[in-house]
Amino acid sequence: MFRSRSNEEKAPATQVTADLTKHARDPQAPKGRPTPKRSEAQSQRRRAVTPPADRKTAVKQQRETRRAAMTRQREALNSGDERYLPARDKGPVRRFARNYVDARFCAAEFFLPSAVVILVLTMVRVGALQNLALLLWLLVILAMVVDSIFLAVRLRKQLAVRFPNESTRGVVMYGLMRTLQIRKLRLPKPQVKRGAKL
Repeated sequence: MFRSRSNEEKAPATQVTADLTKHARDPQAPKGRPTPKRSEAQSQRRRAVTPPADRKTAVKQQRETRRAAMTRQREALNSGDERYLPARDKGPVRRFARNYVDARFCAAEFFLPSAVVILVLTMVRVGALQNLALLLWLLVILAMVVDSIFLAVRLRKQLAVRFPNESTRGVVMYGLMRTLQIRKLRLPKPQVKRGAKL
């Protein structure tokens, strides 16, 4: 039971493995050859991906590939091409959230222009204008908070209806952060017009 095989028993096995390598092998069939050692497999992989011998050339190649990837990503942000978008913008759920936000007016998108106006009013040394600036500041923040709450509730409902089996974690916050940007400066660029039905 525990004795070693004789030479006669070992010989047919080598002939079978030689025959198996000549013919196309079924994927379910045994491979007919020993598994390579880890050191051999690693050396073969290293040979397959050989970096340039010169360090300058390697750095140049890395820079070119990074530049090409950034160019593709920039074009995707402008065109909405899903393949090259950053990971945070990929997927149908995020696309729906973007379109939902872009299809409506939001109070938060007017925050930056109104903040500039309020800042100018506070610099003027007239008491009435400074009081007006403070009142405007409170109104803008109140409008932003109320609008954001309504938007978050409606967006959450729409996501639950349209994507019941998909994870929507962080998507509402993603949409709310998009409202803070001026529409023309949003990336990825808006793909729907205001008032569009989704």
